[in-house]
Amino acid sequence: MSGHHAQPAHGAHEHHGHGDHHGHDGHDHGSLKSYAVGFILSVILTAIPFWLVMGKKIDSSGTLGIVLLGFAVVQIVVHMIYFLHMNSKAEGGWSMLAMLFTVLVVGIMLAGSIWVMYHMNHNMMPGMGPDAAQHVHKLP
Repeated sequence: MSGHHAQPAHGAHEHHGHGDHHGHDGHDHGSLKSYAVGFILSVILTAIPFWLVMGKKIDSSGTLGIVLLGFAVVQIVVHMIYFLHMNSKAEGGWSMLAMLFTVLVVGIMLAGSIWVMYHMNHNMMPGMGPDAAQHVHKLP
């Protein structure tokens, strides 16, 4: 024969060792420390609103609702950063852009729905306002 050894037909995988991770693109997939920080922040961001509600620390329900929504938004951000690993570098920024577009569309839909429901209620139920009793007594 010619002295050349036949190479096994492994294609591009012949240079990979057992420690190589196929399909991983070098992005940070989190460490134990980052998961622990995310977990601790999530517990704190759950415990504080629970304490505020159960201890009746805020008297106004409107203020309490706004505070709870604020904690919810912060917790969503914590989950996206520490557990979903979303940042401007992940997938070339496309996952962050897709998330921002989704938030924008959901915000427009939510605000539009609330606006339509408010005006439908106001325009379709004119006799249900605070001065409705005065109009009833003026009838002949």
